[in-house]
Amino acid sequence: MTRWKVKLAFIINNSSRKTTYKKRKRGLLKNAHEIFTLCGINAGAIIYSPYDPTPAVWPSVEGMNQVITTFRTTRNLPEIDRHNNMVNQQEFVQQRITKADQLLLKKKKDNSEVNLTEDMYRFLQIGQLTIPAGGHNNPALTRDLNDLGYLVDQYINSLNRMIQILEGGSDVEIGESL
Repeated sequence: MTRWKVKLAFIINNSSRKTTYKKRKRGLLKNAHEIFTLCGINAGAIIYSPYDPTPAVWPSVEGMNQVITTFRTTRNLPEIDRHNNMVNQQEFVQQRITKADQLLLKKKKDNSEVNLTEDMYRFLQIGQLTIPAGGHNNPALTRDLNDLGYLVDQYINSLNRMIQILEGGSDVEIGESL
């Protein structure tokens, strides 16, 4: 069944209003239950209506009293404790920028490792490295060559370890992580 936008206005027809109330109440209590279950957040709902003499309370009267007590105690906390996790817009944007910078550094590192691995395999295929013109005195090239040497050493150590395992000279069995 397709849904359409409902015009928010008082429903004049009594039976239609009562039916809508029951459906909406059921949905509201279901949402309160879902936020409690999925997020582990203490939640409660009290719904008064002209159709029922007693209010609808979720999860129960005792549970609702507990939620209200928790709410009251947190309101009486000192200002600094109450707003520990709250941030203003500037702090929020700064946090997002910091996270983005960290992600950027991680991606740059990953790209650098991929490029070094490609350089290593290219060197193994053609037997020589291509150094850009004037790159002999470039400190970045020296750093890249040192990183490439480190990567080659890691691969050699890994291969030696695998050879040792295959020859049976290790406690690790094939299929186990190193």
